[in-house]
Amino acid sequence: MVPKNVDDPKPCREQDLGKFEVIHRDGIAKLGRLHTAHGPLHTPALLPVINPNIRTIEPRELWDNWGIEGLITNSYIIWKHEKLSVPAQKLGVHKLLDFPGVIVCDSGTFQSYIYGDVEVGVEEIIEFQKSIGVDVATMLDVFGRPDMTRQQMMEAVETTIERAEPSINAAEGMMLNGPIQGGLEWDLRQRSAQQMSKYDFAIHPIGGIVPIMEQHRYLELTKIMLASIPHLPASRPVHLFGCGHPMLFPMAVALGADLFDSAAYALFAKDDRLLLPWGTVKLENLEYWPLLTPSLHGWTPSQVRDLGKEERTALLARFNMDVTVAELNRCRQAVKDGTIWELTEMRSHQHPALREAYQWLITAPSENFGFHNDDGLVLSESDASREHGSEYGIWEGAWEWVIDSTSQQRDGGVSWLGPESHERPWVEVARRLLHSRWRTSTQSEEVLILHGRSGPWRDRIGNIVCRIKAKMPDLEVLIQTPFGLLPWSLEDVNPFAHVEGPSWLHRRRPDLRWCANELSRLGLSGKKIILFDMATADMKETLKEALPSLTLDADTDELVVFELEREQAISKLSLFANIHAEVCRNALTGCQFIHSRTRRVKNILLQDGRHIASPRLTDGGLSLTEVGAKWAHNLRTAPVPAGFECQRIEENVSQGPPWVVIEDDAVPFIRDGRNVFHGFITAVDAWLRPGASCLIVNSKGELIAHGISKAAPKEMAELKKGIAVRTRDGIKV
Repeated sequence: MVPKNVDDPKPCREQDLGKFEVIHRDGIAKLGRLHTAHGPLHTPALLPVINPNIRTIEPRELWDNWGIEGLITNSYIIWKHEKLSVPAQKLGVHKLLDFPGVIVCDSGTFQSYIYGDVEVGVEEIIEFQKSIGVDVATMLDVFGRPDMTRQQMMEAVETTIERAEPSINAAEGMMLNGPIQGGLEWDLRQRSAQQMSKYDFAIHPIGGIVPIMEQHRYLELTKIMLASIPHLPASRPVHLFGCGHPMLFPMAVALGADLFDSAAYALFAKDDRLLLPWGTVKLENLEYWPLLTPSLHGWTPSQVRDLGKEERTALLARFNMDVTVAELNRCRQAVKDGTIWELTEMRSHQHPALREAYQWLITAPSENFGFHNDDGLVLSESDASREHGSEYGIWEGAWEWVIDSTSQQRDGGVSWLGPESHERPWVEVARRLLHSRWRTSTQSEEVLILHGRSGPWRDRIGNIVCRIKAKMPDLEVLIQTPFGLLPWSLEDVNPFAHVEGPSWLHRRRPDLRWCANELSRLGLSGKKIILFDMATADMKETLKEALPSLTLDADTDELVVFELEREQAISKLSLFANIHAEVCRNALTGCQFIHSRTRRVKNILLQDGRHIASPRLTDGGLSLTEVGAKWAHNLRTAPVPAGFECQRIEENVSQGPPWVVIEDDAVPFIRDGRNVFHGFITAVDAWLRPGASCLIVNSKGELIAHGISKAAPKEMAELKKGIAVRTRDGIKV
């Protein structure tokens, strides 16, 4: 979206035409910028459908009043009507529609679905779109209807693939849509995505979904996206063809959709229906407006009902546009804030079909598919959402794609909306990091689990823990959090330490079976569990009951404080720099700490005084310094990476920070502290993830700089514009 009443857009640089860059991300949801001859198209974006013959809202008004940067119109309609085709070819489609921004054209495929076969050829419709000056043309694909047989659907997919090359050739450099078809045949959707990716399309629309959405089959829409988008190039935006209802935006954006289009704002208005973030309502049933927007200022529902048909339709269409744009902006802000999955979770409670889709999404890609009754009855909502049929186990790859694209670290708290909050991708990533990289340093057969209070735990009970460790240094202390057990040495790490929820959330009684499972994941199987309620009025007395042999000293031992701080440094280096705990423990023998005025560790120094890292207060993470990057680089034993393979983070434990290999021509700029841009990367380590500390090296593996990754391996390989690594320090020779 653009600000209201701005000047007409300026074309991009010639070398940037058709390039897509990611500006900000929240997992696979992203804020992006597509470069076109009529200015940038910022995503996620709505492309309102404009029928050249019926303009419920004038295109110029969309630009001026709502900041709409792009629209979609139908080239087949323009081609078919001489009164449109002649001026369009003479003046251009932008003059015809009086719109200064990006114009995308459909090819007539949807008309063939609605009305029957179209009367235009594959190359002919491309040539026509080129002649009227569209920014993004669309090839003539074959619409895959849900009621088609598998053989018919296969033929539709193969025909569309066969038409790709002649369409690309006819386009002669014009940006072109390459639709993905396949209906409800997941393997055909995957094949369509893989084959269409081989051609030089600018955007990939997911086609054939309108009848699915019309029937509120949102679970199948979710599966269509997961079967298609992971197999498309990250360098091309994904367009959900025909999706324009605002209640679908949060989940669609969370799953990687970038562009939306629909005539729903006008069609629903014509039928006296109002679009809302949670569904659709009829004007005839309203006494009060469910939402107030600028378009309805001063009007009551009864007054609008009394208007003539044309005036009422125009007013309701503007209301629908207000709501649609507002919800898409809400999604954009959620991506910026890192809360798109929270918004998706909230919206899932507002429509039964969305709830079914969301619950399946967070439940099906699980290793534990649970018990299924032979009588067809289910035990719970989660059990009902598990995949038990022929699709059992086929979606894990798609879920891993979601996880692989999720940042490892972020600021801010996490809102607890219910048990399913535990399944958000970021929480899953945090748990995987913890369970695979953290290692205990104790040998005791007992563990102490603190529960009953929210953080900050250091302030609430840090002094008690220090005095416990003074008497029982081999006792492992953990904290029960809503997202799992957390070692005391990581007590301030997000998301575990910053969960915003109801007052009872941290007062739940520990489940010993759950605790045992969590301990097993942390490598502490078989330990005797000792529970301690931090909310008790008399902590000392409760602690005496839990640990009868313990006698606490009155004062805190400074040596114990140092050891706890050292253990914290070891744990954080293991977790966030991926360095083995024993290597860190040896390196931090005799280490030093610089403290803030509040006695928090500010800098971690080696025995010789070299500053290698600094803990972060915002998220509990760790930032490497230039010296720390050199130290981590010298620990490396693996060879220089040679490709862009992506593996699960559990498969590359203790390999050190991931390497990003850059072209040798870029080395002088990166040494000077410049950011690493897409298009200059030749290889990355398989455990690179967004938000991870990484080392930037040349083709020989020599350290050039270090920074924070902004992308996953697949994106590093495919994106051609934008920042790939935000450089913290260049390494001078």
